[in-house]
Amino acid sequence: MSRHGKRRQRGFSLLELAVVAVILSLLLGLLLERLTFYQEAAERARFEATLQGYKTALQIRLAELILERREGEARSLEVENPTRWLSETPTDFGGSYPAQPEPGVWYFDEASRELVYVANSARRLQVETRNGLKQLRFSVKVVYQEVMVSGRAIRGIAGIALQPASPYRWP
Repeated sequence: MSRHGKRRQRGFSLLELAVVAVILSLLLGLLLERLTFYQEAAERARFEATLQGYKTALQIRLAELILERREGEARSLEVENPTRWLSETPTDFGGSYPAQPEPGVWYFDEASRELVYVANSARRLQVETRNGLKQLRFSVKVVYQEVMVSGRAIRGIAGIALQPASPYRWP
């Protein structure tokens, strides 16, 4: 007992300890939610950068064919693995599409002639799933247009596109 006859209380009460535990768990929950948001944002940014690299490589290859007057070979770009036209193979390229693909890896599906990205942490990605995984699939298409030459219309190459095989939304 203290000098004045009252006993001093030391430490936290059970209620104070419970309040602190609730606050800490809420903060931890918010931290984990933000962490998963930023992980997904980083994956999406990497996906978009790799996709842009593929598009650029295809455009450069088409330009080479046009400059060499080999436009007739442009159609082969629609069936070839576009990875061969990159200056460096992406570190997350897994080769031919396997029976059990890994999340976070790019593949080339030989059967459908599509470039495939299997999403890893994509809670906000809206796309149809295959084999229980969210997969973004792209196919190469040579774009043609009618060009007037000496008064007659000739089908000429207008460009090349790497377009989604199915619609997706990744906000």
